[in-house]
Amino acid sequence: MTHLRQIMIEELRRRSYAESTIDAYIHTVEHFSRHFHRSPDQLGPEHIRQYQAALLTRWKLSP
Repeated sequence: MTHLRQIMIEELRRRSYAESTIDAYIHTVEHFSRHFHRSPDQLGPEHIRQYQAALLTRWKLSP
């Protein structure tokens, strides 16, 4: 497990998020990271906008 993932999980648990929510968030970050073939710590706000646009157009998801 990467250090960044461990920090994210610890923070979500500290905030009492359900394990199913943590799993969903981790999965979403993995998908986001794979979309750009980069580590999440190398991605920024513009990547988030691009990813959201891809979700809306390519995968036809609702805003």
